[in-house]
Amino acid sequence: MSPSVDQPTLGGVLDGVAPPVPSGDPDADVVSVLVETPLAHLDRPFDYLVPPSLAEKVAVGSRVRVRFAGRELGGFVLSRTRGSDRSDLAPLKRAVSAAPVLPPRIAELCRRVAFEHGGTTADVVRLAVPSRHATTEASVLESLGSWPGPDARSGPSVGARGPRETAGVPDTEAAEAAEATEGAATNDTDATPSDPWRTYAAGEAFLRRIRDGGSPGAVVQALPGRTEELAVEAAASALASGRRVLVVAPTSAHVDTLAAAFADAGIPDVELMRAEDGTARRYRAFLRALTGQVGVVIGTRSAAFAPLPGLGLVVLVEDGDDRLAEPHAPYPHTRDVLLSRHAAPDGERAAMAIVAVGRTVAAQHLVRTGVLASLAPGRDAVRESTPRVAAPNDVELGREGPAAAARIPHVAWTLIRDSLTTGPVLVQVARAGYVPALACARCRESARCRHCHGPLGLARGGGPPSCRWCGRAAADFRCDTCGGTAVRAVRIGAGRTSHELGRAFPGVPVLASGAGEDTGVARTVDDRPRLVVATPGAEPVADGGYRAAVLLDGGVATARPGLGVAEEALRRWLTAASLVRPAPDGGRVLLLGRPAPQVAQALVRWDPVGFAERELAERAELALPPATPAAVVRGGPEAVRSFLAHVHADSRAAEVAVLGPVPIEDAPAPGGGRGVGEPQAQAVLRSDERVPLGPILAAASAARSARKEPGSVRVELNPQDLL
Repeated sequence: MSPSVDQPTLGGVLDGVAPPVPSGDPDADVVSVLVETPLAHLDRPFDYLVPPSLAEKVAVGSRVRVRFAGRELGGFVLSRTRGSDRSDLAPLKRAVSAAPVLPPRIAELCRRVAFEHGGTTADVVRLAVPSRHATTEASVLESLGSWPGPDARSGPSVGARGPRETAGVPDTEAAEAAEATEGAATNDTDATPSDPWRTYAAGEAFLRRIRDGGSPGAVVQALPGRTEELAVEAAASALASGRRVLVVAPTSAHVDTLAAAFADAGIPDVELMRAEDGTARRYRAFLRALTGQVGVVIGTRSAAFAPLPGLGLVVLVEDGDDRLAEPHAPYPHTRDVLLSRHAAPDGERAAMAIVAVGRTVAAQHLVRTGVLASLAPGRDAVRESTPRVAAPNDVELGREGPAAAARIPHVAWTLIRDSLTTGPVLVQVARAGYVPALACARCRESARCRHCHGPLGLARGGGPPSCRWCGRAAADFRCDTCGGTAVRAVRIGAGRTSHELGRAFPGVPVLASGAGEDTGVARTVDDRPRLVVATPGAEPVADGGYRAAVLLDGGVATARPGLGVAEEALRRWLTAASLVRPAPDGGRVLLLGRPAPQVAQALVRWDPVGFAERELAERAELALPPATPAAVVRGGPEAVRSFLAHVHADSRAAEVAVLGPVPIEDAPAPGGGRGVGEPQAQAVLRSDERVPLGPILAAASAARSARKEPGSVRVELNPQDLL
């Protein structure tokens, strides 16, 4: 909401403050302040008087303290005007700092993100502006002498800015070239390792538009090992246009790899912004970006709000990684934040590149709707850069006889043995710290409850298998497929797998990499023969590439509940397979465990774009996100019902379909965690893009807040865990 001096001044009315100035004082300085309050119905700026003693200490974007509803709260100055016709304005209590840490462009970005996700602007600002560190702030201020203006562009890598394009529309030249060559082979003979963008038919046109000061947008399918090169070349084009660059990646490991690539390319003025950095380190990086002292910012999720002036390019790496989804309200995905900086009509209109080995359904939806163009390599380049992938089915494995039912069949043992003669071998295990599921020991079909057909699992305290839906014990289990009475765990962790492989290959070093393993997560391994057993996301990079990879428990990865299970499984497999040498150098990948055929074939063909397109078409037919926007409301049954009552009362919600509420188990609690032992309910709201859900959700939250209705709800737009 735009600040206005005509809005109610709650700070003065509730506190009973005597009129500090006569009505209509033309010399009064008035500021609109975004108060840091959790109350949704107070999500708007409030006006305060600037006392003469604070006149030199208060600037647009600076932190202040105000009297609000009987308490002293923090806030940010959104605007400052001269003169007021109000006589009930409360004065600012004090100025925390003169540093304009929330410049207007970032304040507007926070407002848009809150509007689109049904949250409050104050919640988004907490994500965007790090905690203040006074000593660091004083040090930066001393080095600068004074705070630069809002359009500071100092720095050796930044010069004059060029013209801009219309926001929200992909660069015409790049988009037309991409459409004209979609699915066609490119002239790979012209591509060189130092020029990865020439692998794409429209790659050079995309970079040329960035260098000319334009703002094209594209979703780029990266070949294995080329992600960093693509990001560096795109950044160099933006810097050449006199603009700055923001690169966001899922983890610190990605950030370190990208930083090394930028250093190798000789690009100076690079600042890192990572979540695990201390308060002082994070705040210094934030201030350096704010004051224009750096040309490039590389960081994790929170860096998406980096206040770089003159932003010309945003790059998002591996947008399918769930660590890019914000776990705090209003739960925006990093992709949505950066898209707002690229495509919003009143946004910064920076160029945008989503670079990933795979292709998410959400990214493909942006391509389908014309927001971004699609850049994919030709088939010749794919064949030359990727390993040979095989996913043997039951018929092929059946030739091995009884050994075909083993978790690691003979064909996998043979591949591991042969590959270990020349270098390391990767074994990916699906388990990532959850309770093992059960399957029939004879035919490996999922073990199901006889009463409700729910999945069977093992209780944490031991005992017989029990149903994870109805809780009934299954001591008399009998498989509906083969009649077997024995069960086996199908999610065996990396530790147990490494132990089994160590016994099978005595004398070969075995490294278990994962968050729950004794050795932790390894970053790199050398090129000596060894077995590396890793959980998804914890695969170390091998010097020279792995000779082979075996991906276990494929059926487990694709059989879990959830909307994005299939694309997440494919993303994990592509990530692991990308660490293997290409097929011309002997690299091989084996996918086992009866995975879903469509996902397995997408990996075999190395066709993430085709898979995302088919998945998007299915979701459009079923009215599921992202084709159809949906929101999930979770919380106590009474709280969910009251929230839905306010939704139904909203005239804008006439075209919104409400499914539920229904009781659910083991759901995320409204304030975080899992809500164990508390009754939980869930409702799903669906709407087409003509009726944005964000404002409706925000209005319902505000109504509950204003009426002080009991209980709390968690409202999330387009969640991946939609069941």
